[in-house]
Amino acid sequence: MNAMDKEKITTVIEKTGQAYMSDEGKYNQDCLIPMLQALQQVLGFLPQEAVEALNRATGIPVSRIYGVISFYEQFKLEPDGKYKITVCRGTACHVHGGEKIIDTIREILDIDEGGKTADNLFSFDTVPCLGACALAPVVVINKTYHGKMNTQKTRKRIEQIRSGENRSDD
Repeated sequence: MNAMDKEKITTVIEKTGQAYMSDEGKYNQDCLIPMLQALQQVLGFLPQEAVEALNRATGIPVSRIYGVISFYEQFKLEPDGKYKITVCRGTACHVHGGEKIIDTIREILDIDEGGKTADNLFSFDTVPCLGACALAPVVVINKTYHGKMNTQKTRKRIEQIRSGENRSDD
């Protein structure tokens, strides 16, 4: 971890923690989840250095911090791949072939939901709903929504990214 990341961690803890500081200058235990969320938002994941800094600042045991991180699905201990693929599992997407798209991504990338390719190019997740039902089925690559997807379009998009062609999702 570089010095800039360490500085970011310190800044996030101090800024987020202000709302949870007692008159005696100690953090109350309610700070943990908001601080983890803020750290992950800035860093993209929760590295060991962030957990240790949070422990030093708050006195919350490292085991408790990791217990919260592992309990809540929103927290990640590793960064996503360069291209984060998210597929909707909502009813509209499911009815229009979303499960086939999920199976295609598993096959092409050789990873399951929550996984990352060995080259760190892709990570893959599913979500209960993306709220874009009119575009079903929906695949999000990084923050770009791709609607009315099917297995062929999904396969083509992944191949384009792999080949370096048309990487508009950067």
